[in-house]
Amino acid sequence: MAFGRFERTPGQTPMSDINVTPLVDVMMVLLVIFIITAPLMVSALKLDLPKTEGAQASSAPPRFIKLSIDAKAKVYLDDTAVTLDELKRNLNAQASKALAMDHGELPEVQLRADERVPYGKVVEVMGLAQQAGMSRIGFVIERKQPSAQP
Repeated sequence: MAFGRFERTPGQTPMSDINVTPLVDVMMVLLVIFIITAPLMVSALKLDLPKTEGAQASSAPPRFIKLSIDAKAKVYLDDTAVTLDELKRNLNAQASKALAMDHGELPEVQLRADERVPYGKVVEVMGLAQQAGMSRIGFVIERKQPSAQP
């Protein structure tokens, strides 16, 4: 004698399908977050760090070339007044010397320009440095003194 229900309709059977609606909702939220944050990761600061095995840091100070432009647009190379032709020859000579001696490492150019110098003159001097192959150019500035509050 079997015990069971008296009803003739079968009862609820266990569900064998997975409800994917919550999974789709979560995936859509993650996709939106990824779409929003992906451009932020691209514009982050890029660093090309050297990859070496057991390299030791050099004890020599970093080499640089000091270029200055005064208010009258006169160009100075290491505190010596030069014309643009002399500057071009000197930068090319220093670049070829650096390539021969330092295994391809060119010195950095530190550019000091008076605030009254026309922008075109600064760009012209930068162009001469880049023609010599010196692409690392730093601008030297002075900090503003905080104004005194009465």
